Amino acid sequence: MTVEVLHDYPEPMKSAKRAYQASLKLGFTKGADRSRAVLAMAQALERSFDDILEANTLDLEASKEMAVPELILDWLKLTPKRLEITVEILRRLGELSDPLRRVRNADYQPEDSQSYSQLMALGVISFIYEAFPDLGAIAAGLCIKTGNSIILKGSTETSHSNAAIAEVLQNAIEEVGLPPGCVELVTAEHGASIRDLVTQDQYINLVIPYGRSSLVQQVMRQATCPVLKSAMGNCYLYWSLNGSLEMVRWMIIDSHQSEPDPVNAIEKVLIHRQAMPSSLAVLWNSLKEKGFEIKGDAELVEAFPQLQLAKEGEWGCPYLTKTVAFKLVDSLEVAIAWINQYSSGHADCIATESYQESRQFALGVNSASTYINTSPRFSRNPSRGDSVFLGMSNQKGHRRGFISLETLTTAKHIIQGNGRF
Repeated sequence: MTVEVLHDYPEPMKSAKRAYQASLKLGFTKGADRSRAVLAMAQALERSFDDILEANTLDLEASKEMAVPELILDWLKLTPKRLEITVEILRRLGELSDPLRRVRNADYQPEDSQSYSQLMALGVISFIYEAFPDLGAIAAGLCIKTGNSIILKGSTETSHSNAAIAEVLQNAIEEVGLPPGCVELVTAEHGASIRDLVTQDQYINLVIPYGRSSLVQQVMRQATCPVLKSAMGNCYLYWSLNGSLEMVRWMIIDSHQSEPDPVNAIEKVLIHRQAMPSSLAVLWNSLKEKGFEIKGDAELVEAFPQLQLAKEGEWGCPYLTKTVAFKLVDSLEVAIAWINQYSSGHADCIATESYQESRQFALGVNSASTYINTSPRFSRNPSRGDSVFLGMSNQKGHRRGFISLETLTTAKHIIQGNGRF
């Protein structure tokens, strides 16, 4: 019998193997034990605010010296309020019903047998995230609750914060008796560390990248594991002639209120060409008073020289700041075609009082979610409903739309025979 030694393997491979071994036990633990572990994680985080904030201060100081962009600084900065929200989310996760072992009827029913399906854990999930150190704790809570091990791979800018949070989580789950390896942290910062991790398909069942599109695309190119794409920003709004100015104003402003990561922020607005110029001026002035930067296409800039010109490449890219670009279109059909070509494809909106237009938009836009006369603002811990959400996915493969507890499970089909043969 040969014993495999891990010392010579890269850190991502060692973490993947430890997480895999832990997942074999974790997937069969009782729901009450997993819930108790998530609640213990929440309590441990609450006791460790000072240590985590101290580590975060080191990251902020180092990032400022390295001239890290202001956007990333906002993402990585922890505050007592952000940590309190994280604790609240973990507590809610711990109190939710067990998402595993839920029995569902199966469409496939062979003769003389009964078939049903159950939700089961995926196994090992890798969460690769840019800044947002608190998201590591939330992702870990979602994974433990669903019986999955998690491998956290944060960015260099948040190395101290990520290490402090991971240590707190690891100590908490060990205290309640869950197997070591349920929460792993990859600290390697060399350029190949992400590639080393996302190619461990013999151990990792799903990779979730979270951050700017450049990070998501890098993971998509390099991964041999299944990837659940996430998306941020570049959501479109179509302002119909049947939509009110006040509705449009509120939808735009409210969509940017999810801080520090405005997942579903409206950044592009398509306007029917016959819209009143006076209404446009009122909207833009109102947005500027709220700190927005306003841009327009060439046609709008010619008519309103005070606007900045939105360059051709901007229509398909998120700003991730309080910037909104406006463009004139001839019809709803043209708007739908433009959105399908250029939006991020996870959350797009329409402002209209026409039922026919709302139905045409909802069915025609190729996005994971559509919003009609309401803000697309994203909330991880909504007051209504019975789930917590990590983010939004814009893909059509493994689970589309809101990333929830059920997203991190898979179905197992069970066929029970009656003994006849």
